[in-house]
Amino acid sequence: MKQGQDNVRKQLLGYLGAGLFLLALWQYGAWALKTPLLPTPGAAIRATLRLLHGDLGAHLWISTYRVLASTLISLCLGLPLGLMMGFEKKIDRFLAPLIYLLYPIPKIVFLPLILLLLGLGDQSKIFLITLIVFFQILVTTRDAVRKIPSETISSLRSLGGNRGQIYRYVLLPSSLPDVLTSLRLSMGTAIAVLFFAESFATTKGLGYFIMDAWSRAAPDEMFAGIIMMAFLGVGLFIIVDLLETFLCRWQHVNNRN
Repeated sequence: MKQGQDNVRKQLLGYLGAGLFLLALWQYGAWALKTPLLPTPGAAIRATLRLLHGDLGAHLWISTYRVLASTLISLCLGLPLGLMMGFEKKIDRFLAPLIYLLYPIPKIVFLPLILLLLGLGDQSKIFLITLIVFFQILVTTRDAVRKIPSETISSLRSLGGNRGQIYRYVLLPSSLPDVLTSLRLSMGTAIAVLFFAESFATTKGLGYFIMDAWSRAAPDEMFAGIIMMAFLGVGLFIIVDLLETFLCRWQHVNNRN
């Protein structure tokens, strides 16, 4: 537990140092360019604090809900299906061609169709992000299961382990680190897709807030939205790191000394 707390503390210090560096770079850019289109960090932070308890806070909550809901749905669907495809050859032979045909297609191109079918509310945004993250988790899980040595599974079978125990004690723990890595990478994609989806035919979310402030020539408010979207992304990264520390504790055993 202490090792995990130390890792989290180091990560937080790293985020703090990186944030200070970016603020200094931003401040230098504002001084050098001297344009109202690029406000100083102080002006953007003041706008963030002013708006956070109003419209900005509501938009942040909506965006957070959409990303978290999409991620949970993607995990609930992609993780078990990926485990089955990696372990059950019959299922893999049936589904693999379909997955490989659909996976390379940029899912963002389906946005107009998704909006037409599901409307302009939360459902369309959640469905689009889920569609993207689902395939990344599915393919990563399938490949992670295929890397597990057959001797590991045979050892559990020789001890009387059944199929359910193989999934629980071998396949899931072995593939979990790769799944969490995939999920961490997917967060960046999910935030980018969220911004695009929310800036198109909607009136809710951080994407809408940023584009609305841009159209009103309010750069301090626009950067307030950008700051909140950055915090959303960093927060999701930290959550995944905490999950990895808690669920994959065996990876840190060798570092305790």
